[in-house]
Amino acid sequence: MPKASRQADVSVEKNTNRIIRILRWSRLTTHIGVGLFAVGALYPRFSARRRSAFTGWWARKLLRILNVLVSVHGLRPHAEAKNLIVTSNHISWLDIFVINATQPSRFVAKSEVRDWPIAGWLCEKAGTIFIRRTRQRDTARINETMRAILAEGTTIGLFPEGTTTAGDKLLKFHTSLFEPAVANEATIAPVAIRYRNSDGEPSIAAAFIGELSFAESVGQIISQKSMIAEITFAPHIAATGQTRRELALQAESAVAIILDVPLPHAHYRFTGDNPQAPI
Repeated sequence: MPKASRQADVSVEKNTNRIIRILRWSRLTTHIGVGLFAVGALYPRFSARRRSAFTGWWARKLLRILNVLVSVHGLRPHAEAKNLIVTSNHISWLDIFVINATQPSRFVAKSEVRDWPIAGWLCEKAGTIFIRRTRQRDTARINETMRAILAEGTTIGLFPEGTTTAGDKLLKFHTSLFEPAVANEATIAPVAIRYRNSDGEPSIAAAFIGELSFAESVGQIISQKSMIAEITFAPHIAATGQTRRELALQAESAVAIILDVPLPHAHYRFTGDNPQAPI
């Protein structure tokens, strides 16, 4: 998961006292230890169903520790949904756990994440799908990997923007990330995520942007009295018979409508019978 919108300067006021922050850090550290043990010792023995169940439980408990209430809206996928790919806008590392709390998934991430200390090991053991975006020939491997994951009934999650924002806009969805959906005739579940304060007003406390380190970002969330993570599922999109560009634009449009932000495509060209095909 990249942290890329580095030009923003995020400053969030603390509204919890020091004792509460220490308690949350302590509980969080213990919970991370449980996660490290599980993915290292138990995941290899778990079935796909048990891994998904544990992933959902771990994410929900993490959010409770951080006092983040998840508010679910829209057409939430059925618990037994298969061949499903969740595509979401990207604000924070917290997005992964908001999605996992509602629809446990294995996520797609850039290959550099594997080299991150501790986090890279944890992501790899948890089943993250690493992709080398600069290598065209890597597409076949990713298609086959995703085919096997989808076949076992596990949902795949990805962030097609490729970077994070403050949640006030939507970036162009990378069409290449939709190629496996086309190849595997998957179903796309577009998702829009927003963060709010306890009073319902928009919050930027979770935004992983600017010059924040991961530890600073966690501390920023812990310092909040409470937050609401609002996740809205748009109607599903069948990939069968569509191109990756068509899928990307449809998913993009669905998320933009929920967030009430402009589409990121600023330039269009005339192409045959479709006068508004994105460049």
